Amino acid sequence: MPRYPDINAAAQGVRGSVYSGMSRKPASGRPPVPLHVGDTWMEPAEGCRMQDLTVADYPGMHRYSPVPGYSQLRDRIAEVHGERTGVSTERDQVIVTGGATAGLAAVIAALVAPGEEVLLAAPYWPLIAGSIRAVSAHPVDVPLMTEVETAEEAVARFEQYRTEKTVAVYWNTPHNPTGRLLPEGWLQALTDWAREHDLWIFSDDVYEDYVFEGEHVYTRALAPDHTISVHSFSKAYGMAGNRCGYLAGPEDAIGAIKRIVTNINYSACSASQLAALNALNGAGQPWVDGAREKYAELGREAAEVLGLPAPKGSTFLFPDVAHCLDERGLDGFLGDLAEAGVLVAPGPSFGPYPTHVRACFTAADPSEVRRGIDILAGKLKG
Repeated sequence: MPRYPDINAAAQGVRGSVYSGMSRKPASGRPPVPLHVGDTWMEPAEGCRMQDLTVADYPGMHRYSPVPGYSQLRDRIAEVHGERTGVSTERDQVIVTGGATAGLAAVIAALVAPGEEVLLAAPYWPLIAGSIRAVSAHPVDVPLMTEVETAEEAVARFEQYRTEKTVAVYWNTPHNPTGRLLPEGWLQALTDWAREHDLWIFSDDVYEDYVFEGEHVYTRALAPDHTISVHSFSKAYGMAGNRCGYLAGPEDAIGAIKRIVTNINYSACSASQLAALNALNGAGQPWVDGAREKYAELGREAAEVLGLPAPKGSTFLFPDVAHCLDERGLDGFLGDLAEAGVLVAPGPSFGPYPTHVRACFTAADPSEVRRGIDILAGKLKG
């Protein structure tokens, strides 16, 4: 146990930053292209912006909402989620959270105990590992998305890392950071395996609206009693700054998560929930359809320039830059990129990937993204 002035070891084990923070000024003097953070250059749809919400239309919008979210939003989420997954969903199986990030942190706090292990399909969204370490549990990297090609191999890889301490698994699809899409056969095999071993499944579906090739399969549709499904208005509707997402899962688990949420941030931002409800009630869908088309085009262009397969979904590419590294390693490469005018995220933030980088092809205006991708491609070609 830490004593003043010591700091809890769990907090010390959590990274303070997972992105490239190189501070060198680009040689051009222009601000660097920020391909290191997953975001969009697009403003939300009209009707879904903070400026569209007024006290006259929404009395009480600056007060607390109920802890699990406004009932009308939860009802609408349950309806939409049920339609998409085919799983009948009730209000008490849904909780609105301060973004998917806070939602996943609450899931882990509610369902994972100190010393237990969560298997992470690597590479993975980087903040998940820190959320596990914060509760003195252990994230276990399972190299999968860049190495495995069949459902049987995927199950065998997870089984290789399972121990008596394993209580849960985590994966995300469409995939951050590789742009892959987990096929139904994989998910069926993996959920069968997880149920056989009585494991929780944390299914990160935040890029569900951004599939460019193939079809998104919801894990919760395959194992509803074992799955916590994670969703984000940030990613779906360009509302990252609003910090609003939601979870769907078994009622008992959602109830436990609600107790954690109550004692962390009490409830998600009330105004953000109103914007989310407007998005679900029709204002957001045309925006999503347009964004998907733009994202797909940018992803194909960026992949072609970098010599990579086109992403099947999400907003990322994950090239291996091993052939470009000198004795300074990845840090040196990131520094050279920053000086040339582009920031990318380092591979080790996503698991055991010391020679990879992640680039988000929607994080800036398309002209700037193209400029950044050209800079990166130039470095890759030497």
